[in-house]
Amino acid sequence: MDISVVVPLYNEVESLPELVEWITRVCLAEKYDFEIILIDDGSNDGSWELIEEMSTKDKRIKGVKFRRNYGKSAALHHGFDAASGEVIITMDADLQDSPDEIPGLYNKIQAEGLDLVSGWKKKRYDPISKTIPSKFFNWTARKATGIKLHDFNCGLKAYRHNLVKSIEIYGEMHRYIPVLAKQAGFNLIGEQVVQHQKRKYGVTKFGIERFINGYLDLISVTFITRFGKKPMHLFGFLGTLMFFIGFLATVWVGARKLYLMSHGIIAPLVTDTPYFYLALFAMIIGTQLFLAGFLGELISRSSSDRNVYQVDKLVNL
Repeated sequence: MDISVVVPLYNEVESLPELVEWITRVCLAEKYDFEIILIDDGSNDGSWELIEEMSTKDKRIKGVKFRRNYGKSAALHHGFDAASGEVIITMDADLQDSPDEIPGLYNKIQAEGLDLVSGWKKKRYDPISKTIPSKFFNWTARKATGIKLHDFNCGLKAYRHNLVKSIEIYGEMHRYIPVLAKQAGFNLIGEQVVQHQKRKYGVTKFGIERFINGYLDLISVTFITRFGKKPMHLFGFLGTLMFFIGFLATVWVGARKLYLMSHGIIAPLVTDTPYFYLALFAMIIGTQLFLAGFLGELISRSSSDRNVYQVDKLVNL
């Protein structure tokens, strides 16, 4: 199969018929062998009933329905698992991503040999309350990850088949798939300017919590990519540093006590000085960081159930 188009959705019943028809028209015009995988992330507006209806008319339309809303990362995880195309295209269901971009994205993967192509919505039709935080977020992500993309959070992306089968998306890590791809050894990452359209139906799901969560996820993915398989390298280093500082401080407090006594000066008890407690505190924290590193090593080897979600129904899969 040439292309799998994966579309996560939540309460987008109004836009689905037009979106599916548009994707189908583009793929048929290019003579692609394709499938459309619609992931219903717990919608309650009749989206799933519509997916079932469309899938009976066209077997290329496939669907997954979650029992409740898990988020975009969960939807993409299941979509990638189900996809069988040589190139996987992801897009949002709100019609702000144009299916006319599919041939260009496909050619960048197949003809130019890229592993991942991220859309760049250079001209956006979102409110300023969304565009300014997005620009600041993308600037921070570029600095933190070293990946030169203008729009990490663009839902319109293309992936090589073996890339999506080699990475694991969980939590809210869909924003950082390029980072996970680079970690997995897929370094040929590019971008393409794509058309962004005004929302035609429904309302945006964007809120300030998504902006905050984006930065928390940036910290998480930075830690995971650097220390996810070797947490002891971080916690062990910090633990060693803190323990060493505490040990030196303890030696200094004891030496000072002996020096004063040797010169006939009545010195206070070692425990009467705050430096003793600061040194003891540093040594305790250092030991705890070591233990955290050991626990991290154990946990990193036993996290097999973090991508288990309750799937209610399937069609054509």
